[in-house]
Amino acid sequence: GILHEDLRLLLETSMPAKKKKALLGVADAKIGAAILEELGYQCQTGGVVAEILRGIRLHFHALVKGLTAQSASKAQLGLGHSYSRAKVKFNVNRVDNMIIQSISLLDQLDKDINTFSMRVREWYGYHFPELIKIVSENYTYCRLAKFIGNRKELSEESLEGLEEIVMDGAKAQAILEASRSSMGMDISPLDLINIESFSSRVISLSEYRKGLQEYLRSKMSQVAPSLSALIGEVVGARLISHAGSLTNLAKYPASTVQILGAEKALFRALKTRGNTPKYGLIFHSTFIGRAAAKNKGRISRYLANKCTIASRIDCFSEVPTSVFGDKLREQVEERLAFYETGEPPRKNLEVMKEAVVEASEVVAEVKRKQEKKEKKKKKREKRRLEALAAAAEEVENSVLETEENDTEPKKKKKKKKQQQELEAQSEPEENGLEEEALPKKKRKLAAEADQEEKKKKKKKKKKAEDSEED
Repeated sequence: GILHEDLRLLLETSMPAKKKKALLGVADAKIGAAILEELGYQCQTGGVVAEILRGIRLHFHALVKGLTAQSASKAQLGLGHSYSRAKVKFNVNRVDNMIIQSISLLDQLDKDINTFSMRVREWYGYHFPELIKIVSENYTYCRLAKFIGNRKELSEESLEGLEEIVMDGAKAQAILEASRSSMGMDISPLDLINIESFSSRVISLSEYRKGLQEYLRSKMSQVAPSLSALIGEVVGARLISHAGSLTNLAKYPASTVQILGAEKALFRALKTRGNTPKYGLIFHSTFIGRAAAKNKGRISRYLANKCTIASRIDCFSEVPTSVFGDKLREQVEERLAFYETGEPPRKNLEVMKEAVVEASEVVAEVKRKQEKKEKKKKKREKRRLEALAAAAEEVENSVLETEENDTEPKKKKKKKKQQQELEAQSEPEENGLEEEALPKKKRKLAAEADQEEKKKKKKKKKKAEDSEED
């Protein structure tokens, strides 16, 4: 049902009604045949069935109890999203959107750096016009403008710095001599500061461009290694960017890839009935530049054919490798030699057999490395977990030890108290009764009271004896 609806959505365009009906009929017949093959149910396919299904979909929320139109639309939206996710395989390492953005930024940076460099040349040329003739490269010129500053301050001491920038002793000497006999006007320190700051900005942009180019190379080697090995990273990235994605490029025929980027010239030629263009973006490849004028069309057609094969291999292979790209490049080189010398190239079947064998070996090696990496990761994870568990055990043991140390003095104190109480209980009193466990102060008071009573008794005895004697 989803496949049928997807096909119907694709057909709901400005297509003739007869073609639509024919294609839908074919789709219905295929789905019916598949159901019969898998489940063994006889299915009827035709225009009436399609309309019944459309009616069921339209009034589904009314036919099912507890289902509202809003919840049905939400369910349809969720199904659409899940179907889209299932169709598109997300792989972080093989995202071609980054290539499209980076090549666009690279082209923009080329234009901007060129414009800014011309501005620096014009601006600094008022002060030191002879430098433009000596140094032609924009990046080197901007570095020199920043290094020299005021040409009157240039001396023999700064010759080493000039040689470092220019990478040529004769040029550095020529710059030094030209600064002494220059026809340029004097410049104020404020203007010089502005020129230096602007030239430093241009230098930083040029350096960033180099870094971006390296990033593009690494991304192309991950996403489309065969295409980049065949035609180069920059041209391959431009083809992907112009097509919209690597999948779109893989879907194009070789004739479309050949003139990709020359659409304006193609439609103009079709309108005026003139000669159609022989090449588009692939003209920037080195192969077409090396070919003779009469062979440019033939080599561009052959190269477009190989580019299509390379893009399809990159798009649909599980483990992308540059083996096929290298072999296809060799084939193009052989074809160039054939046009020039007449030496017959190898057959495509032989080359592809070799490429398949080599690619299988490379893929096996890559898989082995991936397995090793996974094993190492698992070992590291295991060690980390063991270390965490050991650390947790140590912490628990230290906590228990501290608790035991805290409880031991308390136990000793309790034992001492118990012993004192037992001793106090064991001591017998004078009247033969056991003494109660009393505090020290109370014991002292009791002893003093006993002594006073004894003294009183003695006094009474003495008085009684005295009275008897009398």
